Amino acid sequence: MKYAYFIFCSLAALALNGCTPVTPQEPTVISMQATQAPLSIMGRTHSTGDYAYEFGFPGVSFRTEVIGKTLTAELQSSGGNSWIDVIVDDNHITQVKLEQQLQTIELFNFAGSGRHSVEIIHRSENWHGSVTLKKLTLTEGKFLPAPALPQRKLLVMGDSVTCGEAIDRVKGEEKNTRWWNARESYGMLTAKALNAQVQLVCWGGRGLVRSWNGKTDDKNLAEFYEFTVGDHNPALKWDHRSYQPDLILIAIGTNDFSPGIPAREDYVTAYVQLINKLLHNHPQAHIALTDGAILNGEKKAALIDYLRETISRVNNTRVHQLISNHYPGDTQDAHPTKDQHAAMAKDLTPQLKALMHW
Repeated sequence: MKYAYFIFCSLAALALNGCTPVTPQEPTVISMQATQAPLSIMGRTHSTGDYAYEFGFPGVSFRTEVIGKTLTAELQSSGGNSWIDVIVDDNHITQVKLEQQLQTIELFNFAGSGRHSVEIIHRSENWHGSVTLKKLTLTEGKFLPAPALPQRKLLVMGDSVTCGEAIDRVKGEEKNTRWWNARESYGMLTAKALNAQVQLVCWGGRGLVRSWNGKTDDKNLAEFYEFTVGDHNPALKWDHRSYQPDLILIAIGTNDFSPGIPAREDYVTAYVQLINKLLHNHPQAHIALTDGAILNGEKKAALIDYLRETISRVNNTRVHQLISNHYPGDTQDAHPTKDQHAAMAKDLTPQLKALMHW
């Protein structure tokens, strides 16, 4: 009888336990401040006091590899007109507009946890606003070590063409900041073809000695070359020791020549000063000068001649002149089209490979 009673009690206990609801496990969540996350970074950034990254120049990119189900990022733009590309697993590309208030952007969201790569690329120019990347949050997984960057390093300096203005133009649409696309610019395409890192240091409308409208008191190439995030905070000067390019490509002059051909002596003297600064700051770099894509006719011929004299005066075997074809954009916009940027990269790549023996 005692045995039967024991069996009854045991079965009753099992029945009660079987009916007890199971509490579902909460998904694991990992949040990391941007500067503490394992990221591969290309381009000029500033680490802020709250462990965020601030940046302004186009083409700045962050890449991470994770195992997880969802990944989000907190970003904002000081101007509310900045755009980024989000690239998941090297093939799914989404354009996202950033607002002035802090936003949580969903980078990916899958049904189950898996291994994924994510890249964030700044499409816009610094005058559209400076961008801040604050935090990354991952569910059901872990961050993997930051992927390696190419060993070769390229610095591309220029104006709106270098910044990728109007690459993604839309027929019948009023021009807006979504048209900028640094990822498809000739500089980034050339770097990819050369298997090189790249920094784009460029500013639409600016030149070497004057802007497109003839103004000489704007920050032109020699001045904005010193900035980390454009002129949003001029006190943030870039530490040139932190990025030593193997090759510097300069495409400047279109805006200088827009009001007319500038005085030869003033222009060449300014260019010589810039080249000497670059040679000093980057003692291993070769420097390639080009007249760019937009100028044509007598203006193009004059700039080519000015470049030739600049190189002669500098008299350094690390300074070279490249040939550039004319790419006039289309009837909608004078800036080169996406296809024309691709053609520019194809023009430049073999010249630079031969120059660098790559």
